[in-house]
Amino acid sequence: MKRNIVIAAVTAAALIGGGTATALAGTGDGEGTARQADAQLRQAGVQDDDAQDLDDTDGADDAQDDDAARVSGDVTAAEAIATALRHDPGTAVSVELDDQDDAGPVVWQVDVLGTGSTWHSVNVDPDTGKVLGSHTEREDDTAQVRTALKGAKVTASQAAEAAAGKGTVTSVDLDEDGASKAWEVETHKSGKAEQDWNVDLKTGKVTADRSDASDNDNDNDGDDNDV
Repeated sequence: MKRNIVIAAVTAAALIGGGTATALAGTGDGEGTARQADAQLRQAGVQDDDAQDLDDTDGADDAQDDDAARVSGDVTAAEAIATALRHDPGTAVSVELDDQDDAGPVVWQVDVLGTGSTWHSVNVDPDTGKVLGSHTEREDDTAQVRTALKGAKVTASQAAEAAAGKGTVTSVDLDEDGASKAWEVETHKSGKAEQDWNVDLKTGKVTADRSDASDNDNDNDGDDNDV
């Protein structure tokens, strides 16, 4: 009976481990052979854990591939801004590569401050550069934005172009609340974490955004201050 149990245990180890195992059905110590079978089962469990770890790594690679797909369009942030301004004239205050909460295709969403309290939100196709749609809103809190932009010499489009050397620009937004009074720009490089930069409103100087805890501190090009 012990012999049959040992053979069954070793066979199970072979199936779990994905390989083959040979059971010696001799007349030796059944308990010792059972211990060997248990060891093989434990080893098979370790191999399964290792395989799971590899699967997890594949998942991380897939996530990086998804990020790369988001920024694979031919239309840059600066080009999307130019298209939006031709459609709805004004001052571009932000542009973002937006997946619309997974409810639709990825688009460039450009926010344009028009006259008075008028805001235009324009969606631009990142592959063709065509306007996919737009809507207009009226908001009363535009004074802070206009104050932040007062005296600015660098536009959102120019900020995107200035930071393009750091990676593919995925968003530009006006820092109207912070003391830096800068354009906040986010860039992406394949296989790396997203990085955040500040572009000075007057000089166009690009510096790493130290206020973001997720910032990687440098762009691996030996210069994380200027383009």
